[in-house]
Amino acid sequence: MAGPSPEVAPALPDLAALALLVDVARAGSIGAAGRRHGITQQAASARLRGLERDLRVQLLHRAARGSELTPAGRVVVEWADRLLQLSDELASAVDALREDRDRELVVFASMTVAEFLLPGWLVRLRARQRRTGAATSVALTAANSSQVITAVRDGAAHLGFIEGIDVPADLRSAALGSYELVLVVAPDHPYGRRRSLRPAQVAALPLTSRDLGSGTRQVVDQALGRHDLLAVAPDVELKTSTAVRETIRAGGQPGFLSRRMIGQDLETGQLQIITTPGLDLTRHFRALWTGPPNPPVGPVRDLVGIARGAE
Repeated sequence: MAGPSPEVAPALPDLAALALLVDVARAGSIGAAGRRHGITQQAASARLRGLERDLRVQLLHRAARGSELTPAGRVVVEWADRLLQLSDELASAVDALREDRDRELVVFASMTVAEFLLPGWLVRLRARQRRTGAATSVALTAANSSQVITAVRDGAAHLGFIEGIDVPADLRSAALGSYELVLVVAPDHPYGRRRSLRPAQVAALPLTSRDLGSGTRQVVDQALGRHDLLAVAPDVELKTSTAVRETIRAGGQPGFLSRRMIGQDLETGQLQIITTPGLDLTRHFRALWTGPPNPPVGPVRDLVGIARGAE
């Protein structure tokens, strides 16, 4: 006599419909969620009704003035959000297993990160890969922060590192740390006798400056903007922090640099700090990527984890 039939697990709900429901919760309406998915409000509403039929649970209260999640709908959204995240991670992991996958990791990084932080992070990444048998190579492009954001947004980079204040709302990001910018000058420069400058005096000073689009320039401009001040045109604009430091050391106009970058210059007396009371010059580092909330499984996640641990 045949034994009992094995119990069949219920079919998994349509992931696209679950993603649409999650976006209804985030956007506040079916129409807005539909636009995010490139479909009409009518198509979005039909897809959500199909999801309710599949789950046999009412997910939305529909009324003339709009729709809102039922208590059951809010619970399903919480579960769905985790399920969608795991789905994204599974897709990334499977992609990493494909033999024909391009094994190159393309990284764009702001100048300061590329010059002073990434070399150490990449050494740690290579050491980790030797232990695990991975063989990913890294192609690094140094650019200013706005160019890094564009590269990640356009898909030219798998991972970006920026410095500054603003966080792009359309990209995923992870905070890595922060530090302070300081105004420095060579001791024999006329400003070498100054011990501090007020915000208005800083705004009126032609600086040795980073280029537009750099995180350093952004932090300084926004710090002055909080005092309703606009900086005068720089004396010179340079592409890297190293070039700024060398120009100032050679007698150029004062400029803003990371305190961690100039420790040895301060010890040897080649540079000195002019304090700027009233200016918040904190600069933040962030990793950027597209896709799921967590960095994709593989070298992207490995490198972000190393960067987090280093800071």
